[in-house]
Amino acid sequence: MSILSVIKQVCPVIGLSVPDAVFSSTEREHLELQALANEMAQRIAFDGRDWTRLKVLATVTGDGIATSFALPADYNRMLKKARIWPSANPYAPFAHIADSDDWLAMTVQNRHELTGAWTLIGEQIHIAPVMANLATASFFYLSDKMVKDKDGVAKAEFGADDDVFRLDERVLKLGMIWQWKANKGQAYAEDMASYEDALAVASGADKGSNMLVIGRARLPADADCAFPRGIMP
Repeated sequence: MSILSVIKQVCPVIGLSVPDAVFSSTEREHLELQALANEMAQRIAFDGRDWTRLKVLATVTGDGIATSFALPADYNRMLKKARIWPSANPYAPFAHIADSDDWLAMTVQNRHELTGAWTLIGEQIHIAPVMANLATASFFYLSDKMVKDKDGVAKAEFGADDDVFRLDERVLKLGMIWQWKANKGQAYAEDMASYEDALAVASGADKGSNMLVIGRARLPADADCAFPRGIMP
């Protein structure tokens, strides 16, 4: 479903005439709809769970010299539970040094984590110690390309009537309805509740970890390794 089709479903509910075009229009209400569509789509895509459709695997390759690497061009953020796995030691991920002062202290004192470490500074990912030539480090991140154009090419925002949201379009529709009403000072509590319910259902249906798993071993919280075979009597 195109973004224009979504907006056509939104307009009767919010009291607007159904438009033939929105993103090629310069009418005030259509400009507001454009901005609202992009804002609500960003909230859905990036403010909640790590949607599987937006996950991308990145790999950086060492050269024996570099300690920092550019983030991917479509990088939005790391996953909420992200680890970086080195090819040189595939059973022990790099330690994440989140505090910049801790990273600076480690650098100035010329000390390193036993398994290696990483941090984000500016638009780069920093890794220490230096990775050997052709050694790699891989991690998942969330892409900022939440939209597809009519040819199926991913992009960062809606810019044409035939663009398509990569996630649940019903959630986007309900989100636009409640936020429009809120922006205009209208009653929106019931519409917001409908949006939140739909978002919760879509999030739950998105492929991911289950609270309970039947039929296979489960690792303790934060454990990296466990006994890999079933114990037989």
